[in-house]
Amino acid sequence: MLPEFFSYWEEQSYLSNYDLLIIGGGIVGLSSALHYSILFPKHKVAIIERGIFPFGASTRNAGFACFGSVSELQSDIIKSGEALTLETVSMRYEGLQLLIKTLGKKAISFSLNGGHEVFWKGMEEEYEKCSAGISMLNSFLEPIFGRTPVFSINPEGKKKFGLHSAIGIISTHFEGLIDTGKMMRALEKEVMKRGIRIFNGINVEQVNDLNRNIHIYIGKDKYFSAQKVLVTTNGFASLLKGMPEVTPARAQVILTEKIPGLKIKGAFHFEEGYYYFRNLDGRILFGGGRNLDFKGETSINEGLTEVIQSKLENILEEKILNGKKVSIEKKWSGIMGIGDVKKPIIKKISPGIYCAVRMGGMGVAIGSIVGKKAAEMIALEV
Repeated sequence: MLPEFFSYWEEQSYLSNYDLLIIGGGIVGLSSALHYSILFPKHKVAIIERGIFPFGASTRNAGFACFGSVSELQSDIIKSGEALTLETVSMRYEGLQLLIKTLGKKAISFSLNGGHEVFWKGMEEEYEKCSAGISMLNSFLEPIFGRTPVFSINPEGKKKFGLHSAIGIISTHFEGLIDTGKMMRALEKEVMKRGIRIFNGINVEQVNDLNRNIHIYIGKDKYFSAQKVLVTTNGFASLLKGMPEVTPARAQVILTEKIPGLKIKGAFHFEEGYYYFRNLDGRILFGGGRNLDFKGETSINEGLTEVIQSKLENILEEKILNGKKVSIEKKWSGIMGIGDVKKPIIKKISPGIYCAVRMGGMGVAIGSIVGKKAAEMIALEV
């Protein structure tokens, strides 16, 4: 709750004279602040986050350190072309390497257990198409990864992971998993070490550029002021006037009780990445299904729907767990930011105002490098 009036001390010490103020305390916002402060250690920097911790997608994802499955990349090439797809995959892979370098594997519980695209009974045509395209895709991706094969058919995967309903699995050893909560806490610690303030529970209503003295309004006649502002609110970007059009995309998730003898290990995807699952502390985390109701899931509201929750539970029982019934312990949803193409938007909006948004559902992979690029873009005009 904001006070009716701010004191002189509050205005001087907390609300004004920032060199850079970042709106959005997720992966991109924290990474931007960190890399900017490395470039300008004496600058006054702060982050404003509307949640008590970063709502949206940063703390609500599956923790996949991934760059895209075969079916997803084949679809992206058709929609966006080879050049843009290659550029985006390169940013994802570069972002993962930067994340690991910045925080260390231990701090984020990084495990390189591979990524696995699963094809179920009834998906024979899709499996044949993807299998036939592996060689071309490996050659296409070789400039990024430096060696092949990036993808290969995994004949032992069905037995190894206990996925008896699968007709085939295509795997890559370049993908892995992280602990999302640990990652965000580690980023926050690195940011705070540099004296960067994080203001939680504050909703930004408007950003006004007043001759390079930018006002960030948080209530009637109440505002922060800064020389430069970076918006990193991803799926919520369009709520602020003047920001690029970013479509919010809600993703729903379920988490089971502990399952003894669970064989699943790694990051699993199917149907162009619209569904994904993993082993999380002996449980199955399973999410997706946005393709069942694209219009309904274009939402900035956290929530769950019967049609998607029922589908997730049905697939979980019938396909992933081979008919075994388990209890669902938790359910949640997160808001991603998407668009016609999956390349992030990193741009100058007006003098002193910038944005780094539209992670395309790959914020874990791409967020660090997007934050670094945003910081470097702003640095050019300091």
